[in-house]
Amino acid sequence: MARFLITLPGRADGGRGARPAFPDSVTDLRQAFGPFDHLAQVGRAAEIAGFHGALAPFDPEGDESLVVAAGLLRQSRRLRAVAGFHPGIATPVYAAKVSASLQRFSGDRLDWRLVVDLDPAVARAQGDFLEGPDRYARAEEFLTVAKGVWSEEDYTYEGRFYQVLAGGFQSPLAGRAFPRVHLSGTSKEALELSARHADVHVFDPEDDIEAAGPPGVTYGLRIPVLARDDDDEAWEAARRLSSGTAPGTSLRNGLVGSFETVAAGIRDYIDRGVGVFFLEAAPYVEETYRLGERLLPLLTKEGARVR
Repeated sequence: MARFLITLPGRADGGRGARPAFPDSVTDLRQAFGPFDHLAQVGRAAEIAGFHGALAPFDPEGDESLVVAAGLLRQSRRLRAVAGFHPGIATPVYAAKVSASLQRFSGDRLDWRLVVDLDPAVARAQGDFLEGPDRYARAEEFLTVAKGVWSEEDYTYEGRFYQVLAGGFQSPLAGRAFPRVHLSGTSKEALELSARHADVHVFDPEDDIEAAGPPGVTYGLRIPVLARDDDDEAWEAARRLSSGTAPGTSLRNGLVGSFETVAAGIRDYIDRGVGVFFLEAAPYVEETYRLGERLLPLLTKEGARVR
């Protein structure tokens, strides 16, 4: 049974790259619309349209994904929020505590999307100077410690990167479900990390899923989509997007075509073992409704039910 999630923009302005026309403050009650209202609209569209969840991606120049995820969880009743973040942003104890609090008021609807392998320049701009296999060694310890303090009241750990002495959560933080962990990458280190810690291993369309997938882990796929009533209309919209006349995301290696064509492409991935889809489409609000109303029902009819 496949699950479908929509990918949010990494920035409150919708990723347009320009400063929004409205003020940055969302607390000024004189303003009818603030920058985070766009993200809220996409989240509401995802829930109304029947998506299983929404991904708040890690964007080094964008809004903090855990803050965005908290907003999505607060305004929705069933939508799961996947927060993408880098393990260098905080200690695993603090990340676990923030997440336990989010689980408490959302009914355990928070997931993690850990981004381990950053471009070195991006990583250094985030204050992280680890390179090579050390990045995965730290991620291993990060997840080990986060799960340890989450599940044990008297937890002690001593590693290369983190140390905890007699830690662990008690009431009211204890007892919640640990966030589902989404990881990615095709290197040996990435696949071994997923085999030990991931609930979902997320691939890109160009990856060899059959050859690279870690055993015992659900396969996910990040894929751009553009669907219209027929193939010609879809490709014309894709040409407008690629020429810059329409705001959106890159369709490189994505699925473009009629709703039936795109549904067939997704069913092919399901047959290859993919169980979770992170769909990328823009403009975000409009396309979320469009895909929910026209694409997801086709997949439901074929047995790939949204849950």
